[in-house]
Amino acid sequence: MALSRALRIRLGKRAAVASGLLGVLCVLGELCFLLPDLLVTRDALPIYKANLALFRGILQAAIFATFGLGAAAVLLLRSKMHGLLGIALGAVALLLGGAEAEPLDIAGHRDFAAGIDYLVLELLVLGLVFIPLERLFALRKQRIFRTGWQTDLKHFFVSHVGVQLLAFASMIPAQALFSWAVQLEFQQAIAAQPLWLQFVEIVLAVDFTTYWVHRAFHRVPWLWSFHAIHHSSLELDWLAGSRMHIVDVLVTRTAAFLPVFVLGFAPAALYAYLVFISFLAVYIHANVRWRWPYLRWVIATPEYHHWHHTSDEEGIDKNFAACLPLWDVVFGTAHQPGHWPKNYGTVKFQPPEDYLGQLAYPFRRRRGARTPYG
Repeated sequence: MALSRALRIRLGKRAAVASGLLGVLCVLGELCFLLPDLLVTRDALPIYKANLALFRGILQAAIFATFGLGAAAVLLLRSKMHGLLGIALGAVALLLGGAEAEPLDIAGHRDFAAGIDYLVLELLVLGLVFIPLERLFALRKQRIFRTGWQTDLKHFFVSHVGVQLLAFASMIPAQALFSWAVQLEFQQAIAAQPLWLQFVEIVLAVDFTTYWVHRAFHRVPWLWSFHAIHHSSLELDWLAGSRMHIVDVLVTRTAAFLPVFVLGFAPAALYAYLVFISFLAVYIHANVRWRWPYLRWVIATPEYHHWHHTSDEEGIDKNFAACLPLWDVVFGTAHQPGHWPKNYGTVKFQPPEDYLGQLAYPFRRRRGARTPYG
């Protein structure tokens, strides 16, 4: 049966965007294969080497999908440019070596890498998981490519490309302030604890710290100007959580790293926490209707965090905790009324929707504006 013109255009646009994004990830993946010392997270290298055939297979499948989706876009859309762009990116990935790419021999040892592998795998895995979930279990009917998705994707890339660099920048204040604490006996004792116990301690310490930093971003007008960008999304989904001003990201990560740095947790426990919190941060913004009636008082859920993003009067300045509702309960900011919020975004003003406008917004904000939503 022939497709209607509207359906053909809609499917063609989805194929073109998917082909382009996959193409970019394929090229970045190729660069990680070619320049692992420069681009790949140092502590993850042993994992990649032990599962090299798996990751080569993932790359090969992604390249094939890039070509397939690009070809579909060319066939479905009158304008061939977007589909051809995806195909071109797939061709570049093949020219760089495809799934058989080998590391280039570059002299010199480097102690620090950009962590591009983290970006590639996170966007690929999160997209493959959450896009189908939001189609099958949607809380609200909204498009995959909703208003603002391109802006949020740019935030995702900027916030995650060089995540190691951001982490390093966040650690500088900790090192300057707490260098005296490095390698003390209590740190060795903490690192010797069972990994599961260290994981729990990291969750408690980091979430307690970020709870108060988060409240400060809502209370201090100058800080709110940066944090308002995160609250400007009128529709929530898995990508909306990436909408954060870079100043917001750096300040929050700096605060989160302070207790981790001072207490000296084992790297394995920290990596487990980073994987856990990265997934949870995406999940609590997702457009899914799961309620979790008992669990929602133990750990943050979409329903819990959606109330933090609401512009409904009853939910303003509530549910600051990123992970543990415990802190909101203890400090009187918890709000779980048993129904979902109706509206999202800010109340008395709305930051611009374009990426550069959002970066500039805190520095242009009109005088006399107040927090949290005015």
